[in-house]
Amino acid sequence: MLCAMQQKSDQFLIIAAFAAIYFIWGSTYLANWYAIQDIPPFLMSGSRFLLAGILLYLVAAAFGAAKPTLRNLGHSFITGTLFLAIGTGGVVWAEQYIDSSMAALLIGAEPLVIVLLMWRLKAKRPSWNSGLGIILGVVGMYFLVGQPVFLGNKGSVMGLISIGISMLSWGFVAVKLNDFDLPKSRLQSSALQMIGGGLCLFLFASVSGEFADFQWTNLTSRGVYAWFYLIVFGSIITFSAFNYLLTKVSPEKVATSNYVNPIVALLLGWGINHEEITTQSFIAAGVLIFSVFLINSKLKKGSIAFKPFRLSR
Repeated sequence: MLCAMQQKSDQFLIIAAFAAIYFIWGSTYLANWYAIQDIPPFLMSGSRFLLAGILLYLVAAAFGAAKPTLRNLGHSFITGTLFLAIGTGGVVWAEQYIDSSMAALLIGAEPLVIVLLMWRLKAKRPSWNSGLGIILGVVGMYFLVGQPVFLGNKGSVMGLISIGISMLSWGFVAVKLNDFDLPKSRLQSSALQMIGGGLCLFLFASVSGEFADFQWTNLTSRGVYAWFYLIVFGSIITFSAFNYLLTKVSPEKVATSNYVNPIVALLLGWGINHEEITTQSFIAAGVLIFSVFLINSKLKKGSIAFKPFRLSR
């Protein structure tokens, strides 16, 4: 009886966790766009990650996580900077110029970048299906960014460059993550990376003048709700769900979020934010999502693509 109840409980939690990583993470692109209408992008992202990181660190301490070493702290701050300050902050900054749905489609091709970096940095040649995925991914990216809406606008070009740098930063640290000495507690490690990334984003905000530009009187209820949503749901809840799934189901199943998130972001941007989606964008989206499927189809447990924060945008 108790065993049956436990199985039902696990099934419910697994379904709820998949819903979180599919739909909540897919919605963070639009939430980021709403938040930066009131709060400058680096300041918004920095405060989001810093607060979420502090809360997660307290939770990890309550569960008995060991005190991190100075080496743990240093490596957590480095990876947090690459993952979150550059890898995520650059995407949020780009959303000043690029629609949330288009940003999500571009980031959806991150596995393509990781496979290429694995080939370059680790000398791991891609399998035939990954190779086909790379080719299709390049074609999809060409169809997506080759539209006049991108190339004919200086701001959009700057946004594309920012996203490109973010993808390279994210991919580089994902490939090199095993070389870093991070805390054994996954929760504590993630909390410290959030804190490190948040502090670095505050530095970016200071250098770029965002603190001076920010006005409390400009805050709207929509912007504040979006900011809280990103902290509670986009960072804490979905990260917990992601790690729970890694202990309950195969990484290949968890990786399906790589091609569900862009669809969710695309539909939300179009349906709620009235973002224009061209036929060419839909074709590019289909090609990119299929390329990600091919790349992920042979990944095994422990693969780089399944490291924490893979989808925490």
